[in-house]
Amino acid sequence: MRTTISKTFRWEMGHRLPTHPGLCRNIHGHSYEALVVLAGEPAADGMVMDYFDVKTMVQPIIDELDHCFLLDTSDTVLGDFFAAHPMKVVSVGFPTTAENIARMLLERIVERLPHDHRLDAVRVRVYETEKTWAEVEAGL
Repeated sequence: MRTTISKTFRWEMGHRLPTHPGLCRNIHGHSYEALVVLAGEPAADGMVMDYFDVKTMVQPIIDELDHCFLLDTSDTVLGDFFAAHPMKVVSVGFPTTAENIARMLLERIVERLPHDHRLDAVRVRVYETEKTWAEVEAGL
């Protein structure tokens, strides 16, 4: 029987959307939360995937993002600033929206799946605030 499990991860991160017409063009940050959902047929032990293995797979990605500034490489103003003032920066080639962050997390999680997984889908929901989120899903 297809079964779904999930685990939540939290991190702090700064970003900005330099071409946004509103306040999001300013440097700001969020207390992000990602809900990682895995679906598939349980193994003989009854598990879709051990929660320890889920954490082992996802936590290094979260640790890389925690307390960093997520920099869109097209943002040359901040790119120049961070070049002169080294800090924890993760550079990406896309606007740092919740939608794109969810997509990035999903892609990185799928890359890290064990070769013998029993999953048929992975979903990632990224909360930018308590009331706003973006979600992406990949069938496997």
